Amino acid sequence: MFFTIPTILTWTRIVAIPLIVGVFYLPLEPQTRNLIATVMFMVFAATDWLDGFLARKLNQTSAFGAFLDPVADKFLVCASLLVLVHLQRADVFVGLIIIGREIAISALREWMAQIGAARSVAVHMLGKLKTTVQMVAIPFLLYDGRVAGIDTGVWGTWLIWLAAVLTVWSMGYYLQKALPEIRARVAR
Repeated sequence: MFFTIPTILTWTRIVAIPLIVGVFYLPLEPQTRNLIATVMFMVFAATDWLDGFLARKLNQTSAFGAFLDPVADKFLVCASLLVLVHLQRADVFVGLIIIGREIAISALREWMAQIGAARSVAVHMLGKLKTTVQMVAIPFLLYDGRVAGIDTGVWGTWLIWLAAVLTVWSMGYYLQKALPEIRARVAR
C-alpha cells in the first residue's frame, strides 16, 4: 500500500525537507524566512499525527507505512537540526547527540528485527516524549523571534537541550531493553 492517503501524508514530510531548507536561500527578510520555515515545519510535522489517525480510521495501515512513518520523522527532524546548526541557533553538540541517537537506535532496531527480537526495542513513551519535545523546540528555533512576549529562541534553546537529554535517556532505555538479547546472542 504505497499510495494510500496516510502514506501520501507521510511522503509529504520527506518532500518538505528541501522546501524548508530552500526557504533560507530565498531573497527574503530573515523574519519572513523564519516565519515561512516555521509554518511549513509545523504543518508537515502535524501530518505525523494525521497520517496515523487516518491509517487507523480508514483501515489503511500497512507494513510499508509503519516503516516509512518513523523514517520521515527522522529525516524531517535531522534536516531541520542541520539547518539550525548552520544558522547557529542550535549547538552542534545537540545535533550530534540527536542525529547520532537516531542512527544508533535505527540500526539497533534493524538488527533486533533481523534476529527476531524487535519487540524488545518497540517504541516507548520516553521516545514519544523525546519526539514531542523536539517537535516543539524546532519551530521555536526556526522562528527565532518574539511571540506574545515569549522569546522563542531562548525557549527553543532550552527545549532542544531538554530533547538532547531525553534523547540520551531514551537511547539508554532502548539499549537496556536490548541488552539481554545482545548478551544471549554473544554467548552463543
